[in-house]
Amino acid sequence: MTLIKKIFLLLFSVTLLFSCSEYEKVLKADYSPKKYEMAMKMYKKHKFLKAIPLFEEVISLESKFSSKGEEAYYYLCYSHYNTQSYQLAGYYFNNFSITYPQSKHVEEASFMSVNCKVNTSPIYSLDQGNTIGAIASLQSFLKKYPNSTRKDTCIAIIDELQGKLEKKAFENASLYYKTGNFQSASVAFSNTLKEYPDIENREEILYYIVKSNYKLANNSIKSKKVERFEETIKSYTKFVDNFPTSKKLLELETYYTKAQRELKLIK
Repeated sequence: MTLIKKIFLLLFSVTLLFSCSEYEKVLKADYSPKKYEMAMKMYKKHKFLKAIPLFEEVISLESKFSSKGEEAYYYLCYSHYNTQSYQLAGYYFNNFSITYPQSKHVEEASFMSVNCKVNTSPIYSLDQGNTIGAIASLQSFLKKYPNSTRKDTCIAIIDELQGKLEKKAFENASLYYKTGNFQSASVAFSNTLKEYPDIENREEILYYIVKSNYKLANNSIKSKKVERFEETIKSYTKFVDNFPTSKKLLELETYYTKAQRELKLIK
C-alpha cells in the first residue's frame, strides 16, 4: 500500500471516529440547539435513523409550539417517511396537521398523511382494504382543499388506485368463469360493471357475461333453462348495443343463435 493511500485511510478513519463520537456526544447532551443542528446534519446526509432520536429530543426539550419545535416535528415526519415507515409517518403527518393548524406546512402534512396511506396500498391481487381507505382519504383531502395545487396529483392517484380495484374485481370474476362457476361469474362481472361503469375492459366483461349466461343455461335443469336462455339473449343484445363493430360478435352470435333454438325446443 502506498504512503498516500495509508494517509488517506488514516484521515478517513479519524474523521469517521470523530463524527461518530460527536454524534453520540450531542445525542446525550441536554443542549437543544446543538441537537437540532446535528439532526439537520444527519437529515441532509440522508441518515434518517440517526436524525429521528435527535428530532424527538428537540421536540421534548423545546416547547413543541415553538418555531424550532414545529420544524423539528416537520422533519421528524419526513425522517420516518424516508425510512419507508409509512404507517408511522402517516401518524406523525396527521398529528402535525392537527397540532399546527396554522402552520405553512399544514396542507403539505395533510397530503403526506394521505400519501402514506397510498404507499401502503398493495398489488391488486392482495386484499384492497388499504387501497379503498387511501381513495377515501384522497377524496377527503380534495374536499378540504378544493383549490390545492396538488389537486391534479390527487386525481391521478385516485385514477391509478381505482384501476387497481377494477383489475382486482375483474380477476375475481374471471376466476369464477375459469373454474366453471358460471352463475357466480355472471353476477360478479355484472357487479363489476355496476361499480365501475367506465372500466377499461368493459367490452371483455360484457363478452364474458354472454358466455357465462349461455353456459349456465346450457347446464341447468329444465325448469331453469327458459329464464337463463332469455338472460343470454338479453346480455347478447346489450353487447351488440354497446359494441356493434366488435370482433367478438361473430363468436357471440353462435351463443345467441343456440339460445334461440333451445328456447323454441323448450317452449
